[in-house]
Amino acid sequence: MRMKLEQRWTKKLLQWPESGMGYQRVDLRLDDGCELKDVAVFNAEEVELPDEYANRRIAGIRRHES
Repeated sequence: MRMKLEQRWTKKLLQWPESGMGYQRVDLRLDDGCELKDVAVFNAEEVELPDEYANRRIAGIRRHES
C-alpha cells in the first residue's frame, strides 16, 4: 500500500540522493517501535508499505545502506 509522507519526511528525503530514478531506499522506524528495512519511497513523497503497517505513523527515517 502506498502512503503519502508527512511534509517533515519529504523535506528530509529531498536532501538525500536518489537510489534510482525517482525513488529512494530507506529504513523506517514506526511509532510502535517496529522497524522496516529497505523500503521504497517514490519522489520523496510516497512510501510503499506492507498492508499490515498501513495505519501506523512513521517515527524515523534513515537511508538504507546496502
